[in-house]
Order: sequence, then structure tokens, then C-alpha cells
Amino acid sequence: MIDFNKKLFIGDINKLIVHFVGNKNDGDGVKFSENFTDLINVEDYFKQLINKNFISDELHQFYFNPRIQLNPMFQFISSIFERGELFLEASNHIARYLYDKSVHPQIKKGELCIFYIKDCRIDDEILDCVGIFKSENKDVILKIDKTESDLVLESSTGMSTTKLDKGCLIFNTEKENGFLVSVVDKTNKNGEAQYWKDNFLGVQPIENEYHKTNEFLGITKKFVTQELSTNEEVSKADQINILNKSVEYFKNNETFDNGDFEEQVFNNNDVLNSFKKFNKSFQEENNVQIPSEFSISKQAVKKQSRAFKKVLKLDKNFHIYIHGDRDLIEQGTETDGRKFYKIYYDSEQ
Repeated sequence: MIDFNKKLFIGDINKLIVHFVGNKNDGDGVKFSENFTDLINVEDYFKQLINKNFISDELHQFYFNPRIQLNPMFQFISSIFERGELFLEASNHIARYLYDKSVHPQIKKGELCIFYIKDCRIDDEILDCVGIFKSENKDVILKIDKTESDLVLESSTGMSTTKLDKGCLIFNTEKENGFLVSVVDKTNKNGEAQYWKDNFLGVQPIENEYHKTNEFLGITKKFVTQELSTNEEVSKADQINILNKSVEYFKNNETFDNGDFEEQVFNNNDVLNSFKKFNKSFQEENNVQIPSEFSISKQAVKKQSRAFKKVLKLDKNFHIYIHGDRDLIEQGTETDGRKFYKIYYDSEQ
């Protein structure tokens, strides 16, 4: 199994072609390139894009019910790995297929870059790889033109060399299970965004330690921000305390135990029972199955903890950052109806 905690070494990019894919709902069309792109001036930038964007342990695989062979992207990629001379033809199929799936009005048109990498090294495995990048949002650069008497600045737009809108790397291994696919999707994070992973690629996460850790922490966050946020009996400070305890549990343990987690995080039976109900309902409705015990991925904990709210906002006057001991902050109401928090501390800085 590939371990993205280890440095991904990118081999040589030996094929690259760029097509234009529009929004089908707007009738933008598809424009196919007939020739490969010269790699001399661009290969290092593509490697830079990979190293800056593909750092997640959340790996995916192609899937399709009832058989993986019915997934068009699986077929296109398989043909490239099996017969390299079909790369150009397969790239046209990929561009056309993406266009057919680009029907939501908020899907942006852009350039589709498809390339082949020889001899990537990950976790001491040597693997070939197919990369697919879509550039939707353009960077503005200032070009300097020289004349006989002046230096002139002119603006130009183009594909970013550091930020990737949408992309995937498909590694030529575990074909029988749908290959190994690493996916990036940093734009359109609403419902229409699912067209990249679900409608176009047709991938699903591999249920490894990263996926399990990421999913469970995500459920915990949704429980606090969606369920408890409307419960007037649970203060904002208590909500933040639950998030803090959840992250601390995952940071301080190598393995997850559901019973142990619930005992350490929840000290209110009503809130605990509400969490159990929410957790069960969420997993059933979203077809997620998280075991009661699993190894914890520290990479997933690091990612999720950044999104956990630890700030208590009071009107427009104060922000209280709660990092630990909930017992050091008290909430109350004055006789005149004004609300207050009382904070205990040993030293100030």
C-alpha cells in the first residue's frame, strides 16, 4: 500500500497533451490537441504542482456497480497502461467524457492536461502513473517586454504553477481493485463539486486508517456544529470543549476505541445519547461504515484539527480561545439579564 507520509518521487514525464473542456450546459464544446506538448519548459512545473498538492493519505479506487469494468475512466486508464500507443486516443475519450459530465451551471470551463509519468517511487515501489489536471482559475502575471528604449509591463493570464484546481494521479498497481488514485479538488466545494470525484472519475475512498480517522472526526464535528448548535442547554463553551477533547483523544492515542472515546469526551449522558443517535444515523444515510476499533492516522488528525473551531465569539467585542480545561471558564447571567463568562488563570503574558 502506498504511504503518502513518505516523499513522493516523481519520475520522468514522457507524454503530455492539453485539451480544452467547456461546460456542456453552456454549449462550450471540446477542443482536442492533435500533438503532444513540448516538455522542455514545463516538466519541472508539473512536478512542482504534484509535490505541492498531492500530500494526502486519502487514497481512492475506481468503482462501478455491478462491475468495475463498466467504469469508463477505468477502461481509458487501463488502455493507456496496457498499450502506450493508445495514449492520444484515450486522452480524447477522457476529455469528451469529462465534457459529458460538465452539465452543472457552476462548473467552469478550462484546460485539461493529461500526462504519463515513468518510474514514480513511493514507499520503495516503482510505479508508472497517469496524471489528469484541470485548470479552471487562472493566475495573472506581469510580462516584461523589452524595446530599444524601454521595458514594458504587460499582464497575462495562465495556469498556476503552484495551485491545482482539480486533478488526480492514477498509479499502475492493484488494477483488480480499481488502481490506486490520489485526488485533488480544491474548488466548488458545494454539491456540484462531486462531479469530479463521483460523476467523472467514479472513485471511492479506500477504507484505510486515514479514511476511518478522517470520517469519524468529521462526524464528530458535524454533530457539534449541526446538532448541538441548536441545543440551548449546551453552551458554546461546552461545544468547543467536546471538539477539543475529541482532537486530544486522537492525538494522544495510537488506536481508536469507540467506548473509550465516548467515556473520555462526553460527560453528559443526554449529549452522549444524542451523539450515538447522530453517529448511527449519519453512517446509515451516507453508506459509511466505521468500525468500533481502528488504528489512528496522525496525518488525518492534523488535517481535521485545523478545521475544529476553538473560538468563542461574544458579540463584536471579545474572542475567547479555548484550548483546554473547561473547568476554568464559568458562564452566568447577571440580575439585570446581562450574560457573562468568568475565566480563571495563573499567569498572563
